[in-house]
Amino acid sequence: MFPEIGQFSLILSLFFALSLAFLPLIGYRKGNRFLLQSAQPLTFIMSALVLVSFVILSASFLMDDFSVLYVSQNSNSQLPVWYKFSALWGGHEGSLLLWVLVLSGWCSAVAIKVRTLPEDVGPVVLSVLGMICVGFLSFLLFTSSPFARLLPDVPADGGDLNPLLQDFGLIVHPPVLYMGYVGFSVAFAFAVAALITGNLNASWARWVRPWTAAAWAFLTLGITLGSWWAYYELGWGGWWFWDPVENASFMPWLAGTALLHSLAVTEKRGVFKSWTVLLAIFTFSLSLLGAFLVRSGVLTSVHSFAADPTRGMFILALLVVFVGGSLLLYAIRAAEVRSSVSFGATGREAWLLLNNILLTVLTLTVLLGTLYPLIFDALGLGKISVGAPYFNSVFTPIALLLIVFMAVGPLSKWHHTPFNVIFKVCSVAAVVAVLSAGLVVYCYEFGFTVWLSLAVAFWGVCLSFTDWFGKVSAGAKGIIPRARQLPRNYYGMLLAHLGMVVTLVGIVLVSVNSQESMLRLSPGDRARVAGYEFHFDQMEQVKGPNYVASKGQFTAYYANKVVAVLHPEKRFFTTRQQVMTEAALDAGFTRDLYVSLGERLDDSAWGVRIYVKSFVRWIWLGGLMMMAGGLLAALDKRYRKRTRG
Repeated sequence: MFPEIGQFSLILSLFFALSLAFLPLIGYRKGNRFLLQSAQPLTFIMSALVLVSFVILSASFLMDDFSVLYVSQNSNSQLPVWYKFSALWGGHEGSLLLWVLVLSGWCSAVAIKVRTLPEDVGPVVLSVLGMICVGFLSFLLFTSSPFARLLPDVPADGGDLNPLLQDFGLIVHPPVLYMGYVGFSVAFAFAVAALITGNLNASWARWVRPWTAAAWAFLTLGITLGSWWAYYELGWGGWWFWDPVENASFMPWLAGTALLHSLAVTEKRGVFKSWTVLLAIFTFSLSLLGAFLVRSGVLTSVHSFAADPTRGMFILALLVVFVGGSLLLYAIRAAEVRSSVSFGATGREAWLLLNNILLTVLTLTVLLGTLYPLIFDALGLGKISVGAPYFNSVFTPIALLLIVFMAVGPLSKWHHTPFNVIFKVCSVAAVVAVLSAGLVVYCYEFGFTVWLSLAVAFWGVCLSFTDWFGKVSAGAKGIIPRARQLPRNYYGMLLAHLGMVVTLVGIVLVSVNSQESMLRLSPGDRARVAGYEFHFDQMEQVKGPNYVASKGQFTAYYANKVVAVLHPEKRFFTTRQQVMTEAALDAGFTRDLYVSLGERLDDSAWGVRIYVKSFVRWIWLGGLMMMAGGLLAALDKRYRKRTRG
């Protein structure tokens, strides 16, 4: 009975989404205030109905209702309760329902704030979001219903959740990632609404910025969580593999970063209007592309949800309709969104323009490396692989150049900045950065690449501190009062820039200053890696809720002192007949100790991987700093002001 209610609730939500997609637009065309004002209640009703469906499916998982096909395929009665709940988005249908729930949540958030917009703009924004909801609700109902029944042959137990997903990472990573992915639909909706209404000005940019910053912050956190999850769960010790689906989340992040910078210029100076609109469309289209790659079956990946080409064609059709329609509208309105304001070659606009060009090049670089093998294969030209060597060799120098220019932008003034002022500050920062990096390289005997990368990182820190100190030391009020007066948006930008630098340092040091060993060890054996001595103490058999495991114990010593006791496991999941590796870690600020069990080689010996990872936590610390910076910028007080006109 309850699954049918969930299905009916989805059908009703599609009806209200259709109403939201068309009634406010009709009201805008005819000047009908009643239809315009219907946008807000229609949004709330649609969102409530989606929430009802989500709650019902959650209850089906928690109550082990294996009469529901999706539940029987992705859950098990012995599964811990927290995994039963997160199993809801462990497969295609449930993850798509989560996507729709997050989308409706963003729609409701916009509806709550819609009264701060002009009366003819807010409803049009909600109408565009309603169209997106229609597309995904149709996809859910017509190709991917999570409420399909198995009656009358109801299994006694479920097929269990994929063992790879039975982890805390599943609980937090997909919802947060979807908050970022789907959040860019708000920026897209505002861009399309601006093209429809012709209301593309500083007020428009000021209203869009917090939504874009919030979506960017969530996507940053989602990517960070995904990297951390892959690092400790897969047993390979890596934090990024340039997997096509990893790239699918990284591309909208790069485009969204460019969009944030472009919005800043549009708000402050009224320029880059065309580029801002195009970046909003481009970022959203990359989010849809990510959904296509995951759900179409064109990729074989640990991230993939489905292998049904029909579903892939549906998303491809959505991509064509939304992106093609918005680009057609842009072509019609192109003359009306051009900017006529000029700026100097050393003004802040120029530096932000340069940053955006580099971000766009980086996005296209990743896009080419991701799609080229798929296109090559689709044309029957054979199978090729584009992996880390391509991405690292092409992406790295452009990314370093981006950080160089990123640090200069905040120092310059709008329109024009005397070149000698910029040169003086940058020269001092360059000397400090080069000498500091050289000292580190000399002490630890690193190579030229590390020296160059660390010099760029120290350059960014020096210029960020110089910019902050210059702002707080100006005037007679004192440093602390001036620091308090700086807006949250500025501190958010500063924190995000520093976070990128911290991530860069982590990437460089973990790449060149980590050690790993693949060993054959038996209980009682010892191994020495990077100055640490690992004692293989024992193996024991343990039983989990839905698995049995071989659990090892390793004691790590440094300078004859115990620093960690590690318990890696090799788990056998009985229902799925699948073996999984559970790595053991001892995390530290400057290093991680990481032990992973491989295959059992004979009665007592095991293949063992031991890693000593240098500064790997800095990668995720930088990600958290960037996320916090994005949220801080989104919460700037001036974005709460009522916008009219």
